[in-house]
Amino acid sequence: MDVGADEFERSLPLLQELVQGADFVGLDIEFTGLRTSLPRAQQISLFDLPSEWYLKTRQSVQQFTVCQIGLSVFSSVEGEANKYVAHSCNFFLFPTTFGILDSEFSFQASSIQFLNQYGFDYNKFLKHGIPYMNEEQEKQIKHSILSGNWRVRSSLDKDQMKAVIDEVTRWLHLAEEGDWMTLPGIAGFRAFEVQLVLRQALPDIWTVLRDQAVIVKKVSKQHRWYLQNTSCDRESCWREQILLSARGFSVFFQMLVKARKPLVGHNMMMDLLHLHEKFFRPLPESYQQFKRNIHGLFPVLVDTKNVTKDIWKELNFPRVSNLSEVYDVLDSDLNPTRNSGPVIVHASKCEKYAETKCPHEAAYDAFLCGSVLLKVAHLLLWRVHGAGSAPEPSFPRYLDVLAPYVNQVNLIRAGVPKINFSGPDYPSIRPPILILSVRRWPGVTEQQVYREFQSLCKFDVRRLTRSQFLLLTNKFKDARSVLKEYRGHPSLQVSLFRYWRHSPDVQCLLRVCSIVTAWALLAFLLGRPGP
Repeated sequence: MDVGADEFERSLPLLQELVQGADFVGLDIEFTGLRTSLPRAQQISLFDLPSEWYLKTRQSVQQFTVCQIGLSVFSSVEGEANKYVAHSCNFFLFPTTFGILDSEFSFQASSIQFLNQYGFDYNKFLKHGIPYMNEEQEKQIKHSILSGNWRVRSSLDKDQMKAVIDEVTRWLHLAEEGDWMTLPGIAGFRAFEVQLVLRQALPDIWTVLRDQAVIVKKVSKQHRWYLQNTSCDRESCWREQILLSARGFSVFFQMLVKARKPLVGHNMMMDLLHLHEKFFRPLPESYQQFKRNIHGLFPVLVDTKNVTKDIWKELNFPRVSNLSEVYDVLDSDLNPTRNSGPVIVHASKCEKYAETKCPHEAAYDAFLCGSVLLKVAHLLLWRVHGAGSAPEPSFPRYLDVLAPYVNQVNLIRAGVPKINFSGPDYPSIRPPILILSVRRWPGVTEQQVYREFQSLCKFDVRRLTRSQFLLLTNKFKDARSVLKEYRGHPSLQVSLFRYWRHSPDVQCLLRVCSIVTAWALLAFLLGRPGP
């Protein structure tokens, strides 16, 4: 089910009811871009600590925006064992433009091409996107509304607003008192703004909001004065309604936070960064503060990428490269619990995905996240207890077997493979760092070193000294392969990096210590009295 700005406010009560009664919620987000172009020294690499990775990625999150959020709300069916119904919704979003709020964001060509390849509807994003704001932006607009200084700039294009005023003015010349006209297709907080502009420009009209339209009525000046001072539809009564409409999807975000339901994603780190930045608060500079904030918002997170990556090799499943392939394997005969696992059905009005695969449509991917969670949890339960003695499956039991993976979110490219949102991060389990010493290759660059090893395997490269480079890969076999292949090489010597042996800082300290020791010894010898 697709939800735009026109349907969103009417859908809120139903959405709130669904989330409150859910077992968990699947999430996926599509963005206008992923990574900003940074100088090579600032690009993300396997050398980065989680805090370094966060600070680099924070810049990208602040530059791009969310264009679609997919939620799939999973609820167990009462009276039917291990059966779940999924309500899946796509929400097209567009930043709030109202009063002083006018966000700037970038498009990344590769991301746009990617979404276009999978049929993303840009008209729904740009024309009918649901507004949203974070808490800092809400404070700004609330202050402007309450102080009466909020009509700084029309959220509609000035030409469009002028056209509306001209249309009403022409009608007024021919209309008689009591006549009315309709301005269709205007809803949400923009409808309030249109009314305010019209009432300010034309003293002999009154406006009323009805369904998805603004009704304009010609009235006398005396009647207008009476309506302004007695009607509950006057400007002062609109402030809360305006704020509610301007907050848009942020209202539902707060409902999701208050529900405290487990949130499930796949490679969901970027999703969490955008949720914090766009709907909660601007991302803090402190990595630890970010972790605390996310854990406070969503105390139970499950990243299916982290779960499946950990158990995939143990189960001897074929290699997969994306969420759809993970789902296909778990839904095939390769999964020994396929026939005994949970039954998942689509809710009415959400049956599109029952017959059609829609990869990289946010709601479809959110549904896959939830389905993968249930299937892999059932598989883990079966492995722990065995086929004959396994207890009756239920979502609380599934959470029990998933406990080692809760709040562990996969990190794609960094010094550690995952982030722990409920405690300290785990130490790195990456292969050891290698050091390359170069001879007879003057002026060699990091890029040239990268190309030298590219045919054999992929390394992140970082310069250590003029003739030495650090090499790091995320595969142990690649590290072993390079050590073997370059053993005895005449100009490229590769070995394990030893901090106390190879670090320039340590080497400098040792030189200073040796010089000081030599001078102290010399002074001692020269200062000795003669025989």
